[in-house]
Amino acid sequence: MTATASTPPLAPVTGERRSAVSRGTGLILFASVCFGTSGPLVKPAMDAGLSPQQAVSFRIALAAVLLLAFVAVTRPALLKVRRADLPLLFGYGLIGVATVQLLYFAAVSRIPIGVAMLLEFTSPVLVALWVRFVRGVVLPARMWVGTALTLFGLSLVAEVWQGLRLDALGLLIGLGAALCAAAYFLFGERASRTIAPLGLVTWGMVIGGVVIAFLATPWSLPGDILGADAAFGGWRVPVWTLLVTCAVVSTALAYVLSISSLRLLPANVASVLAVCEPIVATVLAWLLLGQALTAIQVAGAVVLLAGATVVQLASRRPALIPG
Repeated sequence: MTATASTPPLAPVTGERRSAVSRGTGLILFASVCFGTSGPLVKPAMDAGLSPQQAVSFRIALAAVLLLAFVAVTRPALLKVRRADLPLLFGYGLIGVATVQLLYFAAVSRIPIGVAMLLEFTSPVLVALWVRFVRGVVLPARMWVGTALTLFGLSLVAEVWQGLRLDALGLLIGLGAALCAAAYFLFGERASRTIAPLGLVTWGMVIGGVVIAFLATPWSLPGDILGADAAFGGWRVPVWTLLVTCAVVSTALAYVLSISSLRLLPANVASVLAVCEPIVATVLAWLLLGQALTAIQVAGAVVLLAGATVVQLASRRPALIPG
């Protein structure tokens, strides 16, 4: 998942601009692949006995240490934050980093990874509703078409006619993750106007790690579980290797790549390209963990992602309500 930024002014279509767009596209797609590995990496660790809080605590804490060390050595000036930005930064770290990941992994512990990812990706619709009813922005009709498609797709994924055959609490937790993901985009959009993106992500990880440490300190994880082997595809691998890989690839690297892409692409374009993340997570869960969606749920996933894409594209040039 990535923080939004204000859409930069359109630049002339030159060879240099086309090259920048190509690089940005590659970065956000690579970031989405990295983000999509988090569920398949952490799910076996939770099956081995770790709680969602323990898994998230380790992931964020290690990613925070890595990012803080990297930025302190290479770009220390990015760590400077104005006093006026501190409330926004704490909100970003608390809700957009800590709470969203806690809820996502809590959902993963109860429902299939693909379903949890798809629920989280209803966040573009929630952002659109915030823009319309809180900011007072008139949205094009396509926005509401996309919203309807997304909600219909979600109903197919959840198979609501089966009386929520999937774990009902898991579905509610997944929707909570979507709310926090929407807050992540909104916080990120506003914070990136005054805080350097890489510094924003680094401090967000640090704040999120400190908050989650109150629930599960990363240094108190049970050694017997960390050293135990977990089933991962056709292999048996130590749990700690899955968590370290998640912290490095799915968190630190993924965030750096996504923020780098936002320097080359408008946020709305990057957000649309990022919808490949739940697809990656679902495919990896099927290949490595044997989790599969029904044909109806796959169709619902396609409809949901199509609706989210329509919402993102329709939000490019909203008109303000005259007042």
